[in-house]
Amino acid sequence: MQYMIIGIVVILILFGIQLIIFYNIMINKKAKVDNSWGQINVQLKMRADLIPNLVEMVAAYATHEQDTLAKVIQARNMYLGAQSANELIESSDAITSVLGKLFAISEQYPDLKANQGFLDLQSQLRELEQKIAMYRQFYNDTVLIYNRYIIAFPNNIFAGIFGASGLPFFQIDLSERSAPKVQFR
Repeated sequence: MQYMIIGIVVILILFGIQLIIFYNIMINKKAKVDNSWGQINVQLKMRADLIPNLVEMVAAYATHEQDTLAKVIQARNMYLGAQSANELIESSDAITSVLGKLFAISEQYPDLKANQGFLDLQSQLRELEQKIAMYRQFYNDTVLIYNRYIIAFPNNIFAGIFGASGLPFFQIDLSERSAPKVQFR
């Protein structure tokens, strides 16, 4: 009877140690996901801050493209009002989509294409888009590692104990998979 009690205590201690190890590793992986999400957020905020300048520049040249300009501002406002990771992902996709259309429209205006301010803004946005793509990839890699960790057995049992669940990937919207179409009225 005494050996049975000792055996149960040893098993409980081992289980407790395993639970602590799991929790610490899970928190470390979640912190990496949060950090990579923060990097994306910084780049998205920088992009959102540049958009009004770009819209004003294009608006001065392309006054009959108000619909596209309004969609750019609407997408930016959607980003600024986003409350969750999924809303931020959706708004980022919307911004990427309308910026593609905006740049396609700008190609139709030779004076705008030659404007140094516009070229600088366009260059800054292209650099930001490349950084966002890089940070999205890094975010998705860290989410993959985290999600794999919490769904593997027996980690899925421990994850359930702590209420941990899988995190969403940052995926491109279907509209981003094709080139933007520009139609003049």
